[in-house]
This record gives sequence, C-alpha cells and structure tokens, in this order.
Amino acid sequence: MPIYELKMAFSLHAYYCAEHLGELAARVRELRQPPYGLEVSPHASLDLFFDEILAAPSTEALLLGLYEYAIPAVLRALERVIVDTNRLFDHPTYRICRLTLVELQDVQSYGTNAVGCLVEEGTRRDLQEWVATLDRMLAAAGDLDGKKEPTGEEVARHFSTLPYKYDPVPKRDVRFKDSYNMGVNAEALLFASDVAPFPKLIMLFYKRLREIDVPEMMASILSETSDKPSGYCRYMTRQLWDEARHAMMGEIGLVAMGIDWTDIPIDFTWSLGLNTMLTSKERHALLYTVEHGLMQKKTGKQYEWKVALASANPLAAMIQDYDWADEVLHARIGKDWIVPEIGSQAEALALGEKASSKILANWRKWKEEGLTEHRNWWPEIYRAACQHQGIEPDPKLLAYNTTYENARTDGSVRETAGVRGA
Repeated sequence: MPIYELKMAFSLHAYYCAEHLGELAARVRELRQPPYGLEVSPHASLDLFFDEILAAPSTEALLLGLYEYAIPAVLRALERVIVDTNRLFDHPTYRICRLTLVELQDVQSYGTNAVGCLVEEGTRRDLQEWVATLDRMLAAAGDLDGKKEPTGEEVARHFSTLPYKYDPVPKRDVRFKDSYNMGVNAEALLFASDVAPFPKLIMLFYKRLREIDVPEMMASILSETSDKPSGYCRYMTRQLWDEARHAMMGEIGLVAMGIDWTDIPIDFTWSLGLNTMLTSKERHALLYTVEHGLMQKKTGKQYEWKVALASANPLAAMIQDYDWADEVLHARIGKDWIVPEIGSQAEALALGEKASSKILANWRKWKEEGLTEHRNWWPEIYRAACQHQGIEPDPKLLAYNTTYENARTDGSVRETAGVRGA
C-alpha cells in the first residue's frame, strides 16, 4: 500500500480487528458449551469473498472491497448479535459487541471518506462486475453471519484466480522521494555532546517519521506467520499500530517546527533490507534486539526523552514520553512471543545481531547504480526550522555532513553506539 494515510489507517484498523477478535474469542471460551473451531470458516463462499478482496489488483478495488462490502457485513452481523442478545443474561457478550461496533463504525466512516476521495466514477464502473461478484459470494453464504437464506450459488473466482502473493518491497506514494538516501546520519548528531537540544529535536522528529518502515516490515512478519494464535496477532498488530502512530507523531513534530516533511528523504532501506534478505523469524529477532537496545539509558528512549525535556518543548516531551512507554511494551511483546520461539533471550538477541550483519547498507552501490546521490538535506531543513523559530542557524551545524556510509541499515554507526530505533 503506497499511500501514507492508508498505510497508517490500515495499521489502526488491523489492530482494532485483532483486539476485538481476541475479546470475542475469550468470551466464547467462557460459555458453558462453547462452539469450538472458531478458526474454521463457516462457509466456503466466505473464503472466496475474502480471497477476492485480498487479491484486489489496485488500491481503489481494495478500498471498495473492504469498505463497501467487508466492513459493512461485519457491522450488520454485530448489529444483529446486539439485537438478539439478552442484555442481562449475556451482558458480557452484549458489551463486547457494542464496543466493537463503535470502533468498527469509525473504521467504516474513515473508509467511506477514503473511497470518496480516491475512487473515481470511471474506476467504479470498471469494477462493477467484480463488486457484483462480492455481493453474490456473500449471498451464497447467507451474509457474513449466515442469518439470511443462502442462495447456495457456486460463484467463480474473479481476481483470486491468481493466488495473492505478498510483495515484500515497501511501496510509498510520490511525497516520499529519494528513498535510498542515507546522506544524513541522525544518530551521530543526536548523540553529539556539543549540540544543543533544538537541532536534536529535528533529528528526533525525523527519526519518529522514519518509523514508517517498522509497520512496513512488521506487515511482512504477520503475512508470513499466519499459523500463529490470535494472541500473537493481537499484540503484533498493537505494536504495528504503535509504530505507525510514532511516524505520525514525527510528522506532527516536524510541521510544528515549520518544516515541510516532504522535503526530507525518508529512506526505506531498513524495511527493504529486512523484508527481502531475512526470514520472518530473523526479522522478528532483529526487531526484538532493537527494542531491547532501546531500553539502555545512555542511547535509548530515556536519552531521547531527556533531550525533549531539555528543549523545553512540551510537544516534544509528550511525543517522547508516549514513544518511550510504547517501546517498553514492545520489548515485552518480543520477550513474550519471539524469545520462547527461539529458546532464550540470549539466543534471540544473538539471532538478531546475526541477522543485522546480513543487511549491511549498500551505500556505495546505491549511489553507483544511480538510485540516490545521498544528498545532504540537513542544512536546508535546519535553516527552515531556525527561521520558523526566529533564530540564527549555527554555522557549525549548517556544515554537518555525517552520512550512513559506514553504518548498518539498522543505523548502528560503527564509530558510535548510535542505534536506529523503532
């Protein structure tokens, strides 16, 4: 998904779905005679329905499938459960469905607006046959919850005749330029003892926005580990959404400093390297290794929070406060899920370090191949922030030109202890 806003929204919507699925499954297990086999689809036509949406060949088709067919079907099912449930006898179920309905109505509202913005009438007409197929698939199953009379029609596949295949290469929209650019080393400036807090804030907010690559990478883990229990999906999508939030926090911080974030090349080399060069287990181990490292006082989240406090910028302090709290949870998520799978914490960290060594940045190769010039964007961005603040830029900082040429793609500069944090 290339569009930034949709990438962020899908992260939130995935988290909502995983969270409420977990709540509903837990409630079912509380019942005296619970129906087993919740992971089994109740009707083959529903499998076809979701296969079709997954195989949607364009952003517009995906939006129509999700927000005009899938989510409305879920809403109808929830509304029927709420009506049919005795609010006294089965209040826990009623409450879960009611709260789920509220958040999925928010999802639907967003989706309706997204369709209105991105799907033109001509595109809708071109997809008319396909969306009619989605309707027939739902009807064949008696709707998503089977409460209507099934038509029993055997509907042929449309787009899903070619099975969906996850594309590990991150996609971004036109606002993200020069995606291989690693010409400005954020950590080297951030950890420099002779640099004031104000310029460090720019790098902090840049690092937060750069976290767009974490959900891009985590999506690949989730896509390739479909055999995991619902609890795994619940916590991994929570982390995925948190990382998307961090990117938006960075965007807000940069805008507040008078910086047009689209003037900054936000590289995707980290998610590209992990997605295309590592297994899902190696990716998760490396993610855990990064999160574990962020708990260090001198170079981790506590340090970033202190930088924010020293800047006397309330917005920065708030962003780093919540960012730090999230990362503590993320380290625990890794400890709860990937560490037991590998064996021990030491083994997980060792695998993460080994995986990191596989994705050394191809800094020179990317430049030689014409993918980037590794342009130093720092002076213009620093100057814009100073102008917005009404201060003169420091000539020494205007001359800052440390790159990632000697760094790994996780940002660990060999000459420093800098860590490219999630």
